[in-house]
Amino acid sequence: MRAIILLFCGMAIVYYFIALVHNKANIKKVPNSKWLAILGVLIAVPVSFIVSIPAQECGVVVTPAGVKDHTYNTGWHFILPIYKVETMDKTAQVYTCANITKVDRNSAEYNSYKAASTQSNTIWTPTVDGIKMGFDISASWRIDPEFAWWIYDNVSELDGRSNGRFYWLEENVIKAKLKSALALTTSKYTPIEVYSNKREEIQQNTFEKMKKDIESYHLILEQIDIREVYYNSDYETAINQKKLEEQKALTLIEITKQKKELEAQALIDKNIAITQAQAEAEALKIKGQSISSNPRIVDLEWINKWDGKLPQYMLGDKNGLMLNIAK
Repeated sequence: MRAIILLFCGMAIVYYFIALVHNKANIKKVPNSKWLAILGVLIAVPVSFIVSIPAQECGVVVTPAGVKDHTYNTGWHFILPIYKVETMDKTAQVYTCANITKVDRNSAEYNSYKAASTQSNTIWTPTVDGIKMGFDISASWRIDPEFAWWIYDNVSELDGRSNGRFYWLEENVIKAKLKSALALTTSKYTPIEVYSNKREEIQQNTFEKMKKDIESYHLILEQIDIREVYYNSDYETAINQKKLEEQKALTLIEITKQKKELEAQALIDKNIAITQAQAEAEALKIKGQSISSNPRIVDLEWINKWDGKLPQYMLGDKNGLMLNIAK
């Protein structure tokens, strides 16, 4: 809008001077409006001092003497036209460390900061046991708008690339501090804790450590997200082998336990059989002694067991023939 207003004002002023020269040259006269030119000047002068800062950015003013130690927030501001106004993005940026395909440094994606978040490979860091664990992790951060002028004045543009300061910050501050904070935090935990029940605690401790580390650059850390955790391939193989051995050991223990239970049951059955045999032998002994001392007991037993029916067969002659006495 500011550029359009200045364009129309400039056209009005130029038209006035062209008409003035044209009329003085005794060429066919054309109307010239002095008041239109004056109005154009009156509008163009103040408008040329107005600078608009977009909603998602903040402004930094560069003078011949250097960067002004003041940040201009979103809105309209009166700034001398001879001063240069640079805008900086104050929205959240995301830096990710993960397993990715490397981006061509000559591609549009690499040279356009907003096209894609800058990334690097998975971070591998040792645990308390010295075993390295891999992390896919993201850091969400933004500049402190109040100190945008300090960042502009003290951070390199990284060879003049568009938004080069953000690339420099991510490569030299965000990435470095993220790796450092994660390594210091992870070194206090075992691989199993890192992979399972301590992941949220590690994420929070990494966030707090990194947040303090980047404050000196006037950067604000919004969030840390651990997206995935990996074992070293050799360690994973060792764990799987250990699990297999543990499973075999548990199986052997279970088999041994079952055998012991069977042996215990067999011993119990044996003792029961011995006890029963001893009881039967004792009963027979007592019964034999009773019969010897009183032979009539046999007759009494016969009577007790008789069902009231006469026998149909009996022993015959000395050859042991059975005679049917019922006939």
